[in-house]
This record gives sequence, structure tokens and C-alpha cells, in this order.
Amino acid sequence: MNALRAHNGADAYRSIRTAGSVEDASPHQLIDMLLSGAIERISQARGALQQGDVARKGSAIGQAISIVEELRASLDHERGGELTANLEALYDYLQRRLLEANLHNDDTALAEAAGLLGTVLEGWRAIPQQLATERGA
Repeated sequence: MNALRAHNGADAYRSIRTAGSVEDASPHQLIDMLLSGAIERISQARGALQQGDVARKGSAIGQAISIVEELRASLDHERGGELTANLEALYDYLQRRLLEANLHNDDTALAEAAGLLGTVLEGWRAIPQQLATERGA
């Protein structure tokens, strides 16, 4: 991720969450924060949906969509190869599912989006461990 994209990601995260040390975060940590933030916003949307709070649901979904867009913008198409193409397609799909969830009050779509982002986050968090294992081998 280049410095401009890292800065934009930090701005997006800062706009939805004031806690934490975004300024001191590495690009890897910023992506972790963005993924976690999107999952958190989807969880908030699901809670609002259950409570019938349409405005809060829409706001949380809108924030999740914005975060997914920042994740999408952070992709390095020059060096990422097939993985970047797959993530691009996934982020596009997630944005569409979140829009559908908002339009149709679809908790299943929200759960699916949160699950997919959770899988990406799990893989993302395994990267430093994998790198350490490869360096030690």
C-alpha cells in the first residue's frame, strides 16, 4: 500500500472511530483496523435492524460501505496479481450485498458480509506469523 493510500485509509478510519493510535499504525495495522471497523459497523447495523432503528442501521451500513471502499482503494494492482483481483471482486460483492441489506432490511446479507470480512481479517492477521515462520525456516 502506498503512503497516500495509507493516509486515506487512516482518514477513513479516523472519521468513524476516534480511539486508538491511527497515526502510529503501520500500513498492515491500518488494514486490520479497517477490516475490524467494517465488521463492527455491520454488527451495529444488525443490532439496529433488530431494534427497528432504520436511521442507525442505514448510517452503520453506510459507514461499512465507506470502509470497504477504502479497503478496495488500498489494493496494489501493480504488485498484487491474482490476490488483488480476487480481493477487488470480493470488495465489490460486499458493497453490493451491503447495499442490498440496507434496501431490503436483510440480516442474512449483513451476516454474510460480516463473515466474509471476518475470513479476510483472519487471513490478514496470519500474515505476520507466516512471514516470521518463513524467515525462521
